[in-house]
Amino acid sequence: MKAEVRAGAADPVAAFLGMLAAERGAAANTLAAYRRDLAGAAELIGDLFTADSATLGGLGAAWASLAPASLARKCSALRQFYGFLVDEGLRSDDPSAGLPRPRTRRPLPRLLSHGEIAGLFVQAETEAAGERPEAVRMLVLLELLYGSGLRASELVALPLAAVPRDAPFLTVAGKGGQQRMVPVGSRARAALARWLQVRAGDAKGAAARALFPSRGAAGHLTRVRLFQLLRDLARRAGLDPEKVSPHVLRHAFATHLLEGGADLRVLQTLLGHADIATTQIYTHVDAARLVTLVNARHPLGRAHAGSIAAQSLADPAPRH
Repeated sequence: MKAEVRAGAADPVAAFLGMLAAERGAAANTLAAYRRDLAGAAELIGDLFTADSATLGGLGAAWASLAPASLARKCSALRQFYGFLVDEGLRSDDPSAGLPRPRTRRPLPRLLSHGEIAGLFVQAETEAAGERPEAVRMLVLLELLYGSGLRASELVALPLAAVPRDAPFLTVAGKGGQQRMVPVGSRARAALARWLQVRAGDAKGAAARALFPSRGAAGHLTRVRLFQLLRDLARRAGLDPEKVSPHVLRHAFATHLLEGGADLRVLQTLLGHADIATTQIYTHVDAARLVTLVNARHPLGRAHAGSIAAQSLADPAPRH
């Protein structure tokens, strides 16, 4: 089946690598590795931009001699590349289902501590106290990244119409154009209300419809600029800017919710994951809480040992 692709990027690979550098803070060596893996796949199957699932399936035989970790890295590069094409509207389908699926452990996401998150918010709130538009916007961006777990691409492209009026939800267009309802906490709603008071009202065209308008071609704040703004905020807050990105804040949202007792299926819905397996990577942070839970709730746990012993003394087993 021929893939349905759309015009829009002169060099899709270059655009993808640019996104990795801007949104995820990928280092030069990481970008070079992605470039090599994509170029190597293209040498085997031809144009990646138009390849379909069956064509990608042929890579399994070509890469059969690779170590599992190397195979996983190459497949990951391709999956992320095609996910990017779908996100950007350059393809209507994702053919990466045809790729081999090696059994390897997924890397754990980078994570910010509760204290580091608090430091970011203290800095953002202090700067926004004067109602300067750029500072209020930064506070709203931070609230929605950490408070609602939005992807960078979802956040910057939010239309003005997505702002909730009566219901505490945002309507978000996620990967593949799939819409979902995302809860917005009272703090984020208050910050949004402040932003709407100071947001420029003279924007024209696409910018007039954007929640975060910009003079750029897209009419809204770009992912590159969002990444830069977060790094600058981290630096002013005394944090290592290399640790902070939109992607890392989304991870913190998921991890801290799970630590607080959120159900994994609920978390999957909030994050917009199509597959629960993608969400399960966050369970690594919950080990300490699970131990505490077992000790506190299991009949043989320490917290109940005293009550079990007392019950045994009060209710001795009958003699035969």
